[in-house]
Amino acid sequence: MKRPLIAITGGIGSGKSYVCRLLEKRDIRVYDCDAAAKRLMRTSASLRQQLRELVGPQVYRGCILQKRVLAEFLLASEENKQAVNDVVHPAVAADFMASDYHWLESAILFDSGFHRRVSFDFVLCVSAPEHVRVSRIVNRDGISPERALEWIHRQMPQEKVETMSDFVILNDGIAPLEPQIDELLSKVSK
Repeated sequence: MKRPLIAITGGIGSGKSYVCRLLEKRDIRVYDCDAAAKRLMRTSASLRQQLRELVGPQVYRGCILQKRVLAEFLLASEENKQAVNDVVHPAVAADFMASDYHWLESAILFDSGFHRRVSFDFVLCVSAPEHVRVSRIVNRDGISPERALEWIHRQMPQEKVETMSDFVILNDGIAPLEPQIDELLSKVSK
């Protein structure tokens, strides 16, 4: 029987990474889209070439990605951001599908359209109240609450992500996570 493909998503500060660590303690390996994109932009000659053609030759110095150059290009327009996504995301999706992972973590699964590149059986949204998310981001990144709110509001609204998902885990620091994970695993293994 084919094992289901499961995506984990949720906005910045929701605690996705923490939930992923809890899953890994249960021997469930989770593919990290951000880490994979960074690795592929470093190691894939094809991806480097596509980014050079899109952004310009200055995006790499030798084989080293010039993050500042890429960031400036991304922030210049929504079209630029989408163009980079259209180059990087297919490479990440192919890498995931060629791997032996069944679980994938992506903060911007729906925002970026990544959910259309892989046919997931289930999508899990990790959710937390906005004030909790702000507090986590401020503590983690050492930024102002106003800046944290800016980052939150750049992403798809959490309520919309929840409605597009099959399951929601509430990671508010109060509701116990283990029973929610037990219930999720019971449902996805049927």
